[in-house]
Amino acid sequence: MTFASPIKHCRNCGAAVAYRLPDDGDTRERAICPACATVHYENPLNVVGTVPYLGDRVLLCKRNIEPRWGKWTLPAGFMELGETARQGALRETDEEAGASVEAGPLFTVLSVPRVGQVHLFFLAQLNHDRFDPGHETLEAQLFAEHEIPWDEIAFRTVKETLEHFFADRRAGAFGVHTIDIE
Repeated sequence: MTFASPIKHCRNCGAAVAYRLPDDGDTRERAICPACATVHYENPLNVVGTVPYLGDRVLLCKRNIEPRWGKWTLPAGFMELGETARQGALRETDEEAGASVEAGPLFTVLSVPRVGQVHLFFLAQLNHDRFDPGHETLEAQLFAEHEIPWDEIAFRTVKETLEHFFADRRAGAFGVHTIDIE
């Protein structure tokens, strides 16, 4: 699959880049600066979040932003430079849900090559059931499995993560799930 070429100018010197194969044997076209020879790599973005739970219920956030305004999601967002995946997931949980959690292990890794993203969700036990959602969230609410508005889930990565969470909970053991969404 070919993506649009978002890099137009060299981040190093500002000259217009050209897309071509590097001279080092690389097999992919890269944005290469003809002035300073800097090779610019375009890599997937990491989306990080949590599966906040309290007993048999999971915390979902109703989106107040596009895409998928008004749909339900787990608290998640783009990882920032200078933070670990876990730190980013906890930051997003605080920003979107205003939820106090104890971070648990990595739970799902979902590759979404169509949009150039990798989603990582960590289990996170809620410390209480009081939330203070940020501006990106209309509402934060706990749901038991049978209460989840499955037809109103914002993203397939969230739906897959929730399905694995409840299946693992029923089985009595949580594993790490890697999923490719083509």
